[in-house]
Amino acid sequence: MTKMTYDVIATSRTGEDSLAVTKQSSVVLDTEMAGRVDAFNPAELLLAAVGACMLKSMNRIIPMINFDMRGAQIKLHGVRQDIPPRIEEITYQITIDTDESDQRIALLHKNIRKYGTISNTIAEVTNLNGTIERAEK
Repeated sequence: MTKMTYDVIATSRTGEDSLAVTKQSSVVLDTEMAGRVDAFNPAELLLAAVGACMLKSMNRIIPMINFDMRGAQIKLHGVRQDIPPRIEEITYQITIDTDESDQRIALLHKNIRKYGTISNTIAEVTNLNGTIERAEK
């Protein structure tokens, strides 16, 4: 079985933007000590990766279980501890715009948690907990 691989190049030069580059895409990184409001810092990138993983899992699962959905949003929150520095907890709230039953929404959530590469990896090293709910009309 062939394993999937991923490659990213992260660069930083004094006085210039830090960048992460893959394929034909780049992301400006907040690596400055003063911080930047126009770029993701490493913790925010981690949360974005978990969210992207869940959305990708969702898009993969929806056709398999014939789930009817108009859209989704995931809010993520991370808590950092200082000593040793690490993300100790990530919580999320998935909101689904759907008319599916509560049981089908729970099935979707179960599958999102079961098949997410990044979310499964993160769940091995930190508390990853969340909910899924129907969007208000």
